[in-house]
Amino acid sequence: MRYPASEKLEIIRIVEQSHLPAKVTLDKLGVSRPTFYRWYDLYQRLGETGLEDKRSGPNRAWNRVPENIRAQIIDLALDQPELSPRELAVTFTDTKAYFVSESSVYRLLKALV
Repeated sequence: MRYPASEKLEIIRIVEQSHLPAKVTLDKLGVSRPTFYRWYDLYQRLGETGLEDKRSGPNRAWNRVPENIRAQIIDLALDQPELSPRELAVTFTDTKAYFVSESSVYRLLKALV
């Protein structure tokens, strides 16, 4: 379960102010000790901003067609409007030595309309 930063801070304060041992307090709150101490370390080093949820993962999809390639595909499609998405994909792959699928070309063209 993901906790918002405000709840993480509240849990940290509860544990700090509790007269019970941290383990007992965390057990009552339903938070694991490694999770709590990771939050506590971030809080001590970075303050409240360290508790903000940072989603992991890449900033861009691994299979996204780069913008410069998209522009080249669109230029090719405008230069040769008689070609189907399949023919555009094959022509682009042959001439530019960069593989692009028929479905990617289709989605690019459909987004323009």
